[in-house]
Amino acid sequence: MKIFLDTAKIEEIRRAKEWGLLDGITTNPTLLAQTGKPWKEAVLEIIKEVPDKPISLEVIDTTWEGMIREARELAKMGDNVVIKIPFTQEGLKAIRVLSQEGIKTNVTLIFSPLQALVAGKLGATYVSPFLGRLDDIGHDGMLVLEEIIHIYENYGIETQIIAASIRHVDHVRRCAHLGVAIATIPFKVLEQMLKHPLTDIGLAKFIEDAQKAGIQIL
Repeated sequence: MKIFLDTAKIEEIRRAKEWGLLDGITTNPTLLAQTGKPWKEAVLEIIKEVPDKPISLEVIDTTWEGMIREARELAKMGDNVVIKIPFTQEGLKAIRVLSQEGIKTNVTLIFSPLQALVAGKLGATYVSPFLGRLDDIGHDGMLVLEEIIHIYENYGIETQIIAASIRHVDHVRRCAHLGVAIATIPFKVLEQMLKHPLTDIGLAKFIEDAQKAGIQIL
């Protein structure tokens, strides 16, 4: 499973790179605003730091003509830029045109298997079902994700699935169990994936016993 980092903070991106756990970046206007920098400056900084992995940038226009104009300009910022398009009727028109032009798209705000099916038929590069937001309203986001995976397998749809709105490590575990291609994860959840209290206890015990045995660091 590929791990994308759901952030616009350059410090978090660098940490994930150091760990060797960065396969891509997803952003949105909220995440870019949290950097405290002008959005374009923040985006160019990310592209410079990660020039060879997919970086999803979101359009904000709500008309299909406006989405296409924005997408074309954003795509010029780097060969690895992917355009996030919301799943709306206007968005569908934009996805079709951008797919024909060879501009990569990440269809966001996916909440049902049928939405994912439609986006895949239109040639989307990625679809992003929002697991946490489905959980918030009493649905099981993982069941929706499982259905999407099954439907894509049924019809040989090549669109890649990005499990999004990840809230905790168990979301990641269940995504991996299902075999989802990509999960986009907040930095705090990525950190939690690396920790376990028994690891800390075990390491402390090893160090204590090494000291008792007089073992020296070479």
